[in-house]
Amino acid sequence: MSLQALETVSFAAPARWLALVGIGEDGADGLTEAAKALVRSAVLVVGGDRHLALAAELIHGKSLAWPRPMTLAFPEIVAHRGRPVVVLASGDPFHYGVGRMLAGIVAAEEILSLPQPSSFSLAASRLAWSLPDLTPVTLHGRPLETIIRHLQPGARILALSWDETTPKTLADLLVARGMGDSRIHVLEALGGPRENVRHAPAAGFDLENIDPLNLIGLEVIAGPDATVLPLAPGLDDALFESDGQLTKRDIRAVTLSALAPRLGELLWDVGLGAGSIAIEWLLRHPAMTAIGIEERPERAARAARNAAALGTPDLRIVEGRAPEALNGLPAPDAVFVGGGFSDDGVFDAVWSALKPGGRLVVNAVALETEARLFALHAQHGGELVRLQVSRAEPVGTMTGWRPAMPVTQWRARKP
Repeated sequence: MSLQALETVSFAAPARWLALVGIGEDGADGLTEAAKALVRSAVLVVGGDRHLALAAELIHGKSLAWPRPMTLAFPEIVAHRGRPVVVLASGDPFHYGVGRMLAGIVAAEEILSLPQPSSFSLAASRLAWSLPDLTPVTLHGRPLETIIRHLQPGARILALSWDETTPKTLADLLVARGMGDSRIHVLEALGGPRENVRHAPAAGFDLENIDPLNLIGLEVIAGPDATVLPLAPGLDDALFESDGQLTKRDIRAVTLSALAPRLGELLWDVGLGAGSIAIEWLLRHPAMTAIGIEERPERAARAARNAAALGTPDLRIVEGRAPEALNGLPAPDAVFVGGGFSDDGVFDAVWSALKPGGRLVVNAVALETEARLFALHAQHGGELVRLQVSRAEPVGTMTGWRPAMPVTQWRARKP
């Protein structure tokens, strides 16, 4: 943006007091004249220590390094409302940057954003990869297991690292999952004089002295015995650690269909067990959230291990017995009850907490719970479905069908 264009924006939108300025490793030299003018005129400049150092020659007002957590600086920023404030950010502030958080406290009409190419754009250009054909993720401030859901054969992934240890840790994860032939590209300090791009296979990864400011390009190559998560619901039961309290694969796939997950929704999984329903709910999209309620500590710990192993470490687990453990939880869009539904107060608690239009799905095996479902169906409507699965198993020298216990499923939508 030129100075003339900046003046036009200033006159057209005088309320845009908060400027988000993208800055690269080339520092002030890489900023447009408009961006430089914004930094010079700001009464407050906020950024990471590295950002403030890169722009030090331009800063004339007060500077503030991000505290931990970053939100501690938000009151100071808002206190300057109406006066020129600049927040320095890496590349594009709205691509895995601080822009999203600031847009939650400052109206869009009060923000002026001057982005630069994001580190993902720079990395894609260095590797000659098409951005629409790859998966961008961030491992900065996130568990490494977050990437597991994206490890599909042939996938290309760009992952923002936490620090210099991330590439080796990721390589070890790939080897453990049978993807040791995968190709790892480590792109360091992109866009500046220290830029460096190196390559190594996951198996035998030997790159040393990696810059803490790095991004990983990953080409996934899965071996014949690799652990790959299918994209369809109904994961193999063997993928879950379990004491037997597990919604089996075929019933689980039908249950996920009945829960009908939609973008960004919250699920309560009451009677979490091994966590399979909540985990598969989360796997439908990164924007999904889930809370599992489990009375037994050993099962809660087991569900947490399953969640990490299957790429959903963000599963929130509440230890306690329903309905008491439900108090104070955010209202769900959908509720699944796989155990304890016959306990006093459970239905009333989940039904009252469920958002209007929300879905309730209950699976019952015991006759007593089934009778309860019949009564509730008569009162609240919905659907009753009997699910029966049989598997071919040896019968002497021949083969016969061995039925599993039937499951009665009640599906209801809150008015």
